[in-house]
Amino acid sequence: MRNDIRLTTAFTLADAASAMLNMGTAEAKPAADSWGTCPAVAVCVFPEGVDAGTTQTSPTNTYWSYGPHNLSGQYGYHWVYNNHTGGAQAYLCTSYNGRDCYFDMKPGVAYWTDLTPVNSIDLSRQ
Repeated sequence: MRNDIRLTTAFTLADAASAMLNMGTAEAKPAADSWGTCPAVAVCVFPEGVDAGTTQTSPTNTYWSYGPHNLSGQYGYHWVYNNHTGGAQAYLCTSYNGRDCYFDMKPGVAYWTDLTPVNSIDLSRQ
């Protein structure tokens, strides 16, 4: 019986880890002129459900500095654009203060992602 419990627990943990890695990002696209409202060397979060081609929409959050940035009130699907230069990476994290990061957002790419499970975005130099 104990081996059955261990085996079930192992499968449950493996399923949870797989779900964690697969949640969130549904689409990524290279940055284009349509992202003109996100300043250079920043990571921008656009309002929930906003069309990527809408140039007049301002970001709800703009992050300039390296390190973790805690999110508040960001739920559902948003475009998140890593407009950092020089190879700066942005990571989506399920815990506050840049911990438990599960997705690496490459510079110069916008991502359509569910921010419901995301509690922070961590920016780092590579």
